[in-house]
Amino acid sequence: MLSQRQRAVVWAAVVLVGIWALAGAGFLVARNAKVTAEKVRAYVESVDLAKLSVVERARALQELADKLNRLSREERQRLRLDRTAFAWFEEMTEEEKGQFIEATMPTGFKQMISAFEEMPEERRRRAVDNALRSLREASNRMQGGAAVVGVTNPPPISEELEARVRTIGLKTFYSQSSAQTKAELAPVLEELQRVMEMGGGRYHGR
Repeated sequence: MLSQRQRAVVWAAVVLVGIWALAGAGFLVARNAKVTAEKVRAYVESVDLAKLSVVERARALQELADKLNRLSREERQRLRLDRTAFAWFEEMTEEEKGQFIEATMPTGFKQMISAFEEMPEERRRRAVDNALRSLREASNRMQGGAAVVGVTNPPPISEELEARVRTIGLKTFYSQSSAQTKAELAPVLEELQRVMEMGGGRYHGR
């Protein structure tokens, strides 16, 4: 028979083991629940959108949007730049494209566009320059510095689209653009929002 003190020690050990087991299980659950760029890529590759019913397609697209929105800004931007985020895009209907773009743009981007329109022309130009430069640098890092050894990386957006962004009011341009154009513009808008936040708090300093 165990003494009262021995029973207390045994129970304490059992409780301690239980606590560690729960902590370990919680860690595994949290790790498995965390969305990463690799998990998003695996999800996109595992689903054949063309074989899904209308309801299943809607569910799959919403799940992809939810996964993208749970990524860090850096990981989401990386998936935008390598087109993983839009691997299903060509298979979507126009309505699905529009809904997907609206669902995956960063919070507050419409307010950012309005604030951008109110900035002096020189500040708008500088903000666009900084955003595009940052995206090119990110693209170079993704490709292992390919530009350093003489390989030209594709620009974040086409030259034509860049020219239109610079000459047409961004708010008007975005509202009149097709879903396809918005998809191409998405990484620029997200980076522009980051640049503006860094440059003066929450779009201050006009």
